[in-house]
Amino acid sequence: MPTPHISAPKGAFAKTVLMPGDPLRAKYIAETFLENAELVTSVRNILGYTGTYKGKKISVMGSGMGQPSIGIYSYELYTEYDVENIIRIGSCGSYQKDVNIRDIIIAQGACSESNFVHQYGLPGMFAPIADWSLLRRAVDIADQQGKKVLVGNILSSDVFYNATPDALHKWAAMGVLAVEMEAAALYMNAAKLGKKALCILTVSDSLITHESTSVEERETTFTEMMEIALEFGE
Repeated sequence: MPTPHISAPKGAFAKTVLMPGDPLRAKYIAETFLENAELVTSVRNILGYTGTYKGKKISVMGSGMGQPSIGIYSYELYTEYDVENIIRIGSCGSYQKDVNIRDIIIAQGACSESNFVHQYGLPGMFAPIADWSLLRRAVDIADQQGKKVLVGNILSSDVFYNATPDALHKWAAMGVLAVEMEAAALYMNAAKLGKKALCILTVSDSLITHESTSVEERETTFTEMMEIALEFGE
């Protein structure tokens, strides 16, 4: 049965779903890379498609912006559609001078100042991390494709326009590579539900050098991370 936020019938999704934040990036991936891509959901214009890549079934669906949004969609995919793996493919802002525009980051861990974790009532601090098997496979795929990737810690922030201007320097001093807004909630949902998750990012702008890419470039040209993630079809 459809969920409150996904209109697809049971069986509409592959075991692995790629999740860009932007629904139009999901549309671009489906139309550019997938064969026999079928639109399976479009509630609130969050577009989801299922097709094949190199003969293997795979799905791609937008997550929207922020941890509450990806928290909803990933939870419903995991619990109602028998999805096993969700791979976020998104953009991020660099926190380090040697992490450059268009670099690819695989998020080993995701720090956050979000209250998302409080729902679990844990007696201490929880560290959201990627599934090791997905992370290792992504690095292997990148090596096979001749792509350089950075593996490390990121920040999943609830705040895009931060009123505390030195916050980024405090995170950077702890070795955090970049900032985005979704991965920690995805990792926590996967951990709680016994599923697998990974986040692969392309650096769209630098908060250190202030270089940036355009909206159009973020939507259609971050193909190297897409080519890594697409190999996870089954």
